[in-house]
Amino acid sequence: MAESTIWWVLAGSVVAVELVTGTFYLLMLSLGLVAAAISAHAGATTPVQILVAAVFGGGSVVLWRVFKKTQSPAAPAHASEEVNLDIGETVHVDAWGPDGTSSVKYRGANWSVSPTPEDIPSPGTHRIVEVVGNRLIVKKF
Repeated sequence: MAESTIWWVLAGSVVAVELVTGTFYLLMLSLGLVAAAISAHAGATTPVQILVAAVFGGGSVVLWRVFKKTQSPAAPAHASEEVNLDIGETVHVDAWGPDGTSSVKYRGANWSVSPTPEDIPSPGTHRIVEVVGNRLIVKKF
């Protein structure tokens, strides 16, 4: 069996394991195995192929890790616009109760609303910043 075929089989196996486990880093390692297979096709010796696999696979893992550290952390699901389509929508609060909550009509139903901790409850238009259960957390415009 040709050396390149072994590298391709290893790369395919690592991708299959990644599909089962969901570990994105295995895809980065499979890039190293693919690079080794290409170097085998180019006629590189076995030690060079191993070095190429290590450099490309390990390098892509390190680059991905550095990239992930530069990204801001994802918002929790109850405060993420990508998960909850209500985030960013507006509601009109007519009056606040003595307990600091109110009730508004939103999407055809009555919802309980609370202001964000830093806001002082005041009537008017508010933007939804979070959904906690059946309560909307709102911020004054």
